[in-house]
Amino acid sequence: MKDPWREGPREECGVFGIAWPGQTAAPLVYLGLLALQHRGQESAGIATWSQGGLHLHKGMGLVSWVFDDRLSALLGSVGIGHVRYSTMGSAVLENAQPVAVPSPWGTLAVAHNGNLTNAPQLREELQRRGVRFRGTSDTEVLAWCVAASSRRTPESAIRAAMERLEGAYTVVALIDGALFAFRDPFAIRPLVLGRIADGWVVASETCAFDQIGAVFVRDVLPGELVVVRDGQLHGEVVLPSPRRAHCVFEYIYFARPDTNLVGRNVHRVRRAMGRVLAREHPADADLVVPVPDSGTSAALGFAEQSGLRFELALVKNRYVGRTFIEPDPQRRDLGVRVKLNPVRELVAGQRVVLVDDSIVRGTTSGKIVQVLREAGAREVHVRISSPPIRWPCFYGVDTSSRRQLVAAELDVEQIRRRIGADSLGYLSQEGLVEAIGLSRAELCMACLDGQYPTGQPREELAGRMALEVAR
Repeated sequence: MKDPWREGPREECGVFGIAWPGQTAAPLVYLGLLALQHRGQESAGIATWSQGGLHLHKGMGLVSWVFDDRLSALLGSVGIGHVRYSTMGSAVLENAQPVAVPSPWGTLAVAHNGNLTNAPQLREELQRRGVRFRGTSDTEVLAWCVAASSRRTPESAIRAAMERLEGAYTVVALIDGALFAFRDPFAIRPLVLGRIADGWVVASETCAFDQIGAVFVRDVLPGELVVVRDGQLHGEVVLPSPRRAHCVFEYIYFARPDTNLVGRNVHRVRRAMGRVLAREHPADADLVVPVPDSGTSAALGFAEQSGLRFELALVKNRYVGRTFIEPDPQRRDLGVRVKLNPVRELVAGQRVVLVDDSIVRGTTSGKIVQVLREAGAREVHVRISSPPIRWPCFYGVDTSSRRQLVAAELDVEQIRRRIGADSLGYLSQEGLVEAIGLSRAELCMACLDGQYPTGQPREELAGRMALEVAR
């Protein structure tokens, strides 16, 4: 699970869906969500379908907190699930997913990862048609785009909705016993298809397949709609793809190391980032220390390339909950010290290379450098396995304002002084592309270079609070 105190880019969401005739879906969805817990810890939910109709349970908090002993009430062999970190709409139960709305074909349940950059316009149009919204998430807007359609079938309603949606979206939906999965034409957020015996599975990451014994089949294609009904799968590319634009931060930070994205193992990619980083920004030092856990793979690569000793000299306390770590400065400072503890015997008197995945606001990095100095480190050289983040993300990451980004205002030397490091080096954009192994044209690097694949979004229309004023 990613750390709630961290200053880094917050996770977006995770989706999971399964259709397996003759089996009970809910326990498998639950296991899949546990594997995706790192993608969001604010809320979780599962919807299933049986002959009795739709069954839904969701709540605030971690998957294990929300469900406990409630799975037995979720009947049926088809189910979808969601873990959320809010990137559009506040963190309240009304915005937890799956979202369920009435439709001509029965109750429709929808779970979504990404951000719709035209959600306010779509919501206003639906309200004029008489739709009454309960929450302030773009997922509810998406659900009503399908449910309020005049089309005759769910498939045709989803096709029509896809033609109107803008931004990033990977979606799983459930209606009348059928499982649907669809993806934006740029494939910004990940969505994969798997097989388990005679059942089908979709998920944000392949690690969720490993959790239940499913086997990866392929990526859901850009602009594709996948339908599983009565055990049979049908895929159709609804929207042409102008180009693929896979989010680079899935490789840098979001995805689990044991996940494969576009045929590339995330751990191996991060290790390659560390090797390139060591070539680009070597350090005269004694040992390499990762910020656990997201910096570990890159730190291994840095140590391999540089020949420096690798040490796990920062130990993470995994049992500090979100209730303690609040976003005010005093508690955040205490949070870093409670969450990370240095091994003094390893760092005292040493020149340390501290490897992390990113610097967003610059606050937490400075506190970690201070912790190492207080433990006796003689020098602290910070190395970041991503380029500077200078532009906001409007595609499902909670950095929708340049005001949040230290690299948008300061240069590298100014950031170094702010965090108190002896030196600071970032991976270059060219080095990142080399490590991932895809062409730059296949990647969304908007947060690094300001080149948005869908055109320049606007914060007031695509930021986290874009729908709050619509209440």
